[in-house]
Amino acid sequence: MEKRMHFEPLSNWLPAVAEPLLIAGPCGAESLDQLRTTAQGLKDLNKVSLFRAGVWKPRTRPNAFEGRGEEALKWLQEIQKEFGFKITLEVANAQHTELALKYGMDVLWIGARTTANPFSVQEIADVLKGVDIPVMVKNPIHADLQLWVGGIERIYNAGITKIAAIHRGFHFYGKTKYRNKPLWQLPIELRTLFPDLPIICDPSHISGNRELIPSVAQKALDLGMNGLMIESHSNPAVALSDAEQQLTPQQLNELIAKLVIRTQSSVDMLSSNKLDELRKIIDEIDDELINVLKKRQQIIEEIGVYKKDHNITIFQLDRWQEILRTRGQWADKIGLSRQHIEKICQLLHEESIRVQNDLMNN
Repeated sequence: MEKRMHFEPLSNWLPAVAEPLLIAGPCGAESLDQLRTTAQGLKDLNKVSLFRAGVWKPRTRPNAFEGRGEEALKWLQEIQKEFGFKITLEVANAQHTELALKYGMDVLWIGARTTANPFSVQEIADVLKGVDIPVMVKNPIHADLQLWVGGIERIYNAGITKIAAIHRGFHFYGKTKYRNKPLWQLPIELRTLFPDLPIICDPSHISGNRELIPSVAQKALDLGMNGLMIESHSNPAVALSDAEQQLTPQQLNELIAKLVIRTQSSVDMLSSNKLDELRKIIDEIDDELINVLKKRQQIIEEIGVYKKDHNITIFQLDRWQEILRTRGQWADKIGLSRQHIEKICQLLHEESIRVQNDLMNN
């Protein structure tokens, strides 16, 4: 990064709120009555810090429910006044942003489709220059960390430091149990780049159905995320969008009650000492592993030289298939995850190809 960015903690946005932050509300603002009924159910929980609702809904196909627009902003003002909720909603362009500010919305978020378009994010950032309002940036639809970082940087460059990232999963072509694949390593990489950036998980959009939401929510908290955004509707069966991934307020309450909240470190000295000991062992093993990888690379280089001298192609399909088969079998024998070992083999193979290719061209 060219400059060190400083992000304000969530406690500066919502002083009375303890982490993890809980954001809840319907996928879409359908009517004032629907919002009022849902807000009452969530207010009774006394656990929700931000009330969310979609005013503009970006849909893949036309003629689907695309939100009520400016009319819904008036409804959300009513919810704000009647229940005392702070309101958050999605904006996708300059006009949305200007209207959200006009109606006094408290927190904005940029959706996955918008984050994927730097022009749109910049348009929003330009409107927000000189405005003190928190902004949450969802990950782009596809697994592109730099697009996510770029969206955050554009909002930060507009002078906003109350920023959070929202992890809502990534589009994945192929069979998966999730609506959007979590790819947990990407929010972990984002946290590594920006250690003080709050990260909130959206289990509703990752899951795509209410049965998976509890496990996704728990995994997010186990990874140290700062909050959850969960869609809640007073009657999901009649919801105009994403009915299958919305919970009733009562179901949300049951989910929250079962979540285990973990700490970053233990205050128990004995537990802390034990953790330090185990980490030292890991450090020693990693040191040995790196030395073994160095020896492996030296052999790879010898193989590369041999192939070059004897005019042999770098990639050998039969050998690669043999490696995947045998390493998977070895993993099974000692109780390791075959999938994990195959991923490691893939990384080692990619590096092997790179090293041999460099040798071929020198």
